[in-house]
Amino acid sequence: MIEGWKEVKLADYYNIHSGLSKPAKEFGFGFPFLSFSDIFWNYFVPDKLTQLVNTSEKEQLSCSVQKGDVFLTRTSETVEELGMSCVALKNYPKATFNGFSKRLRLKNNKYLEPKFIGFYLRSPQFRAEITAYSTLTTRASLNNGIIGRLRINLPPIDIQRKIAKILSAYDDLIEKNLKRIKLLEEMAQKTYEEWFVRYKFPGYETAVFDKGTGLPEGWERLPFEEMIDFKEGPGLRNWQYREKGVPFLNIRVIKNGDLDMQKVQYLDTEEVNSKYKHFLLAENDHVISSSGTLGRLTTIRKRHLPLCLNTSIIRMRQKNDRFGTWLIKHMLQGQIFQSTMDAYANGSAQVNFGPTHLKQIKLPTPNLEISLAYEKIMAPLEECIKGIRDQNQYLKEARNILLPRLMTGMIDVEKMELKI
Repeated sequence: MIEGWKEVKLADYYNIHSGLSKPAKEFGFGFPFLSFSDIFWNYFVPDKLTQLVNTSEKEQLSCSVQKGDVFLTRTSETVEELGMSCVALKNYPKATFNGFSKRLRLKNNKYLEPKFIGFYLRSPQFRAEITAYSTLTTRASLNNGIIGRLRINLPPIDIQRKIAKILSAYDDLIEKNLKRIKLLEEMAQKTYEEWFVRYKFPGYETAVFDKGTGLPEGWERLPFEEMIDFKEGPGLRNWQYREKGVPFLNIRVIKNGDLDMQKVQYLDTEEVNSKYKHFLLAENDHVISSSGTLGRLTTIRKRHLPLCLNTSIIRMRQKNDRFGTWLIKHMLQGQIFQSTMDAYANGSAQVNFGPTHLKQIKLPTPNLEISLAYEKIMAPLEECIKGIRDQNQYLKEARNILLPRLMTGMIDVEKMELKI
């Protein structure tokens, strides 16, 4: 143990509390709610909680979300995804948290820096601690006793703050880049809506519109399958998964705009070559979630490959020059298509949308001149977005390399002059 550092148990510093369990009819209105996915995907609680639940004052008091609170997912299908952590960096008035997680509330905040804890609990050494203590029956789970026994190596508070400042610098750059991406995406979407929803494309002032279809002359309403090459992934089974080989998509890997490649699973390379070769993805393919949370969209980039498609995800690929790569992307992102997915979706346990529905859709299709002009304008903008996303990936990789070295004291920050 490094001088000044000490090994402690979570129970020494935190009180552990269970979350809120409510029937489905109580969700969608009411007060802010910290969901399982909010915790699973984020080191720190998002600035704004978008989900709502109908709660009483008593429930809000019992399951509150306050600065310094740690949230751990208490159940998962696999040990690897158990105990994912998220730390609150501010108070969330009237908010509550979900019943599939545990809240750890500080007994005394003098000794712990919340940002340091947020990074530490995502470090390889703590993830290994979770795996060692977890139980696996039909599902992996954590109870209060196990959580309380989990250990952390704690440096003095000033060292905690320095480590947090170093790692936060990476996250701050990533956040700035995400804001840049959002602005560029909004520009692209507004251009798409101007050209293809309001029909205010270049030269629209002199265009002749068909009174029957409402479309400009030279445009047509054509079947989706004539314009876009789409394919749904095969129904892969757990027994096919391997520790290495060709990675394949699963529904949790897809985030809006990118993929979390740390969550991919693998297929045997020979099996892919013999049975699933036609499910391999290519650069600039678009993949969209078609089950559960519908409409999450990502464009495949070279660094993602090789990559195989799986069920609950639909691959969209350019098939016709009148519907180019970026027109496809912006159409899929648009409110009209997203609403169409919701309208067609069906299913009892969860909503589903698939090729059967796509075959029922007709697309307002521009003439070739307009389509090519749109692609020419959008290509450099999309390349800029790609570059920023790749930069964020490099920042995350650098942070993840640095994280375990800082958390184990391999890098001595005590005498470092921070100019971040």
